[in-house]
Order: sequence, then C-alpha cells, then structure tokens
Amino acid sequence: MGITARGAWVSVQRHFRELGIDVQSTDFSVMGIGDMSGDVFGNGMLLSEHIKLVAAFNHMHIFVDPDPDPAVSFAERRRLFELPRSSWADYDPRHISSGGAVFERAAKSITLSPEIKERFDIARDRLTPAELISHLLRARVDLLWSGGIGTYVKSSMESHMDVGDKTNDALRVDADELRCKVVGEGGNLGLTQLARVEYSLEGGRCNTDFIDNAGGVDCSDHEVNIKILLNAVIARGELDREQRNVLLEQMTDSVAELVLRNNYHQTQAISLVERQAHERANEYQRFIRAFEESGDLNRQLEFLPTDEELQERRAQGSALTRPELSVLVSYEKATLKKHLMDVQFNGDRYVFRAAHSAFPHELVERYPRDIEEHRLHREIVATQIANDIVNRMGLNFVQRQRRATGAPIPDVARAYAAVLEIYRLRELWQEIEALDHRVSNDVQMEMMLTLIRLVKRSTRWLLRNRRRELAPGEVVEQFRSGIEQLRELFPDVLRGDAADAYDADPAIPRGTGGARRARRGHCRRSPRLQRAGCRAGRAGGPCIAAGCGQSVFPAR
Repeated sequence: MGITARGAWVSVQRHFRELGIDVQSTDFSVMGIGDMSGDVFGNGMLLSEHIKLVAAFNHMHIFVDPDPDPAVSFAERRRLFELPRSSWADYDPRHISSGGAVFERAAKSITLSPEIKERFDIARDRLTPAELISHLLRARVDLLWSGGIGTYVKSSMESHMDVGDKTNDALRVDADELRCKVVGEGGNLGLTQLARVEYSLEGGRCNTDFIDNAGGVDCSDHEVNIKILLNAVIARGELDREQRNVLLEQMTDSVAELVLRNNYHQTQAISLVERQAHERANEYQRFIRAFEESGDLNRQLEFLPTDEELQERRAQGSALTRPELSVLVSYEKATLKKHLMDVQFNGDRYVFRAAHSAFPHELVERYPRDIEEHRLHREIVATQIANDIVNRMGLNFVQRQRRATGAPIPDVARAYAAVLEIYRLRELWQEIEALDHRVSNDVQMEMMLTLIRLVKRSTRWLLRNRRRELAPGEVVEQFRSGIEQLRELFPDVLRGDAADAYDADPAIPRGTGGARRARRGHCRRSPRLQRAGCRAGRAGGPCIAAGCGQSVFPAR
C-alpha cells in the first residue's frame, strides 16, 4: 500500500499548500535520504511527477543529479522501484544531468564537477563522501525527504553524543544550517526533536516524525479492528476465510482513504493550532502547565520549553512551533480518549456514528450491527470522538467548555456532536476542505476558525440550557428544523451591528436571498403582517417579495 509514505506525503502537501505551492502540478526540488528499494523513500519519490530529485544517499551510495528532468527522472525512479533489490548504482547514467553521477560512500575522496559545485554552493574541488553528504543536507532545495535510517540533523545546542547515533556523527548537520523550505519525515528520527524546533524557529516547516509517518500505525489499527469484526462474521458462518481474504483485498483502497483522511485532518489540526499560537500563547502555556501538574506530561522529556523560555519567545515575536504543537495535540487526544473510554452514550445514533467512521464503507453497508457489537466498540468510539474534537477544535476546547459551564467531559462530547449535526457542519467543513488550491490557505483557515467559533458558542449554550441528560438525538430533532428555516431567511433577519458586519464581510458573495444583504432596508409592512417571502430590497425601492409592493425604509 505504501501507506506510510503516502501519509507523510499528505504532510508535505499541506506544508507546500500553505506556502502557495501545489506539488502535484509544480516542479520542485528535493534532497533525499534513502533509495528507491526502500518502502518509504521509494514510494514517496513516486507520489508526484514534478519531483526534481537533485541528490540522495543511502548507506552505500551518493546520487547527485544537479539539474534533473522531472519526467525522465520519474520514469527512471519507477524502474528502480520495480527492480528487486535495486541501489543507486543501478540508475542509468544516461538519465543523469550534466556533471552528475553516483558515487561510492566507500571512496576516499570524490572529485566534484563544476555543475555539482555550483548547484550545492561548494568551493572545494574534492570532498570525502561524508563531507559531500553534509553539503547535500544543507542544500538549497524545496524539500528534504527523510526516508532512511539514522539521525542526520541535530540542534546547534546538542552534541553528537546527545543524539546517540555515532555512525552518522561525521556527516550530521545543525538545524540552523538547513536551507530547505520543508522537511518530510517518512522515516523515524531523521531529525532530533530539538532540531525540528530550532529549524521551525528559523522559518522552516516540519511536524514530527510520529505525525508524518502515522499512516503505517493507523493502517495497522484499522486492520486489527476489521479482522476482529470479520472473525465474528466467520464464526457465525456468513463468510469463510477465503471469502474474507478477498473482501480484505477489495477494501484496500477504502482503508487507505480512511488513513489518509486521518493524516489530512491531523495536520490540519496542527495548522489551526499554530495559526492561533501567538494570540493564545498564555492559554497554551496554561495548557502545558495543567498537563504537567496532573502528571500526564513530562515537559523535559518531550523537549517542551519552560515558562521562562516561552516568555522569551513572546518577547522575540515567536510562539510554540509545529513540532511542539504536534506533541500537545497528541497528548490532548490521548487524554480525551482516556476520559471517554468508560462513558455510556446510551446508544445515541449521533455519537455512535463515530464507530462507523472507523470502518470502510463496504463493512458499514454490509455489517452495521457487527460494528455496533464490536469487541472494541467502546475504544473505537472514544478514539474517533477524541480525534474528531481535537482535529476540528484544536487544543483545550473540552477543558474551556468545562470551566465555562461546569459540565463533565461526556456532556461536552454530546453537545459537540449535537452542534455538528444541527448546523450540518460536517458537510460544510468538507466543502471548505474541497477548496484546496482553489482559494488561498488563509481564506480556508479563516473559514474554519469561523466555524470553530460557532461550535464553541453553540456548545456552551447547549451545556448551559440543556444540561440534564443531554441526548444529541433529541437536541438535534428539537433545533435542526429551526436552524434550517433561519438558514433560508438569513441574512434578511439581520439588523444593526450584525447586519453591518455581514455587509462588510468580503467572503460573502453578492446577490439576494441567502447571499449578501447589499445594505437592504426593512419592508414597511408590519412584521406581524409580513409573509414568509417578504424580504426588503434596497432602501428607497420596493420590497423584493413578489406581490408585496411595500416601500422600504433604511436599515438602522
């Protein structure tokens, strides 16, 4: 499936999308760690036909292609990927650009061509293999793709002994020397955590290895859950083992889609949290302190900054970085899952639909009851709800709702599920996500933050006004029809500051009905006499409702 590489590529795509670059349609340069026979490296370097792989290395060879042709090099990489036990030595030299070559790492020294020296800003004519690799790691490229074994970047504050990878001491570089725009860690520990933080503070873009390569672990979790379900089906005689295996193969793409969707939403969550890191700096600091005081988090072990260091960053205009926020997002999910594990949701369909979201649509359609009766059903529900809340709402949503209302965590989860259904926000979120590369990332993020504010306010309202035995199903039935009516009448019911704010919002299209109000006034017909279709037009003109004919006075 190549799922680990594909999951890490989702991270890469997001980094570049937030830089305004579509790596699936725009040529971009890559420096790589690994070779085409490696699962993560090989699969990763075939995920875009616009990759310009200028250099790569493994334990045996150094591949250098100063000015690659994307189409030609892609075809050659594919050939190597399909060639059993290939190495960089198998790369056809006819497809390497002028001055490039494949060098042996066992060589005493390497003579550099003018093209290599110019491309990688090297002044010397000869280098040892380790020195050349060190220069390549510091290359001016768009992406550093880590798909091999070893730790090649440390913080400038760390020693090689701190890293604990003696084999690569001679070629390892410091994070502040990196000149790539993005780091993708399909492999483990390509950088130390402190290196990731330092690189991010210098303006680079990266997550952590456990975020980038989460696809493999997530896929294994899906596999276990699916096999437990199908074992129950086999036990009652509805499937034999051969039929099960055929079904598993048929569901490969569906499982991959579930995994990649999780990768997409997790990196999106980190982006949303990062976007608010400056304005919520104090809140994030309290979040860390609360986890530390409860014993759930060891700040030093996770390389998180002290309070004094956070204050110093704020003074310098910096905040928590993506690698650090990746850790906090993961802790929040794990803690929330733990609190939801033993909750009885009393079979509410809007909560239990979370279990369905963990399985391929083939199983949801064929065996819905088996999903409900799954041996790990409670764990699956808790995991899916925790992931959904944190992916959409970011850090501290649940705790802030608890502090504001006094409600227990299960009620916050119930209210959250109800709000998403009442406003049909899942569908709206998907529509916003579908705008990737069609609108700017800033516009998408602001749209999502607007929805987040709506969810926060609505969840808080439900917790304060529907506290006892809050059942999402009943709440949805009670409020959804009214919200749908409001959606139809909106924005003509707006008055005063709300109307002005709506008029001033550049994201709202002009038009009538559900579109921009265009500074309409109010129909002179008495509100008690107005029909459902009565909508005011521009001040001084007639009401736009057919057959109304009343004049319009200015909005106040």
